[in-house]
Amino acid sequence: MVRFINLNNKCNKFLILMLLIFIMSCSGQNEIIQNTAQQREVSYMKLSSSAFVDKGSIPKEFTCDDEDLSPPLVISDVPKNAKRLALIMDDPDAPIGTFVHWVVWNIPPETREIKKGTKPEGIQGRTDFGRNGYGGPCPPSGTHRYFFKLYALDTILNLKQGSTKKDLENTMNKHIIEDTQLIGTYRRG
Repeated sequence: MVRFINLNNKCNKFLILMLLIFIMSCSGQNEIIQNTAQQREVSYMKLSSSAFVDKGSIPKEFTCDDEDLSPPLVISDVPKNAKRLALIMDDPDAPIGTFVHWVVWNIPPETREIKKGTKPEGIQGRTDFGRNGYGGPCPPSGTHRYFFKLYALDTILNLKQGSTKKDLENTMNKHIIEDTQLIGTYRRG
């Protein structure tokens, strides 16, 4: 014999409400578990160098104290929907404020390596040295941090050669899909 619950009883209404909340929370937990599993499958873009480890010391050959070559960089796990990449290298520890060492944009997304002493395919911007292209670490005193920031963009940027970091940041602001960074340090002496 099937018995129906009398909904006029406050206790029964409460039990049904609690049962619905329990069922909804269980389905929500399952969704959270599925989303977490999907996130683990996602690869995040990475930037590394064979010349130094993240937060490690940048070798002298990549600085103003030696050959001032650009360091080798390795790019991996670029988002599939990226149309271009942009690269900024700057020093937030400079006494005059953040000092810009390298600005490049419209780098093809299939770029996986920037070889030592080369510039990537793309457009070079003006640094705080007053020229286009790479300018290595050259701190006046103490140990400075150098941030190599890589951005995956959803568009090709319409920005002329010689534009500044600020120009690039303003132009790419709403087009960043993903970003990553590599930090190197350098102390003269």
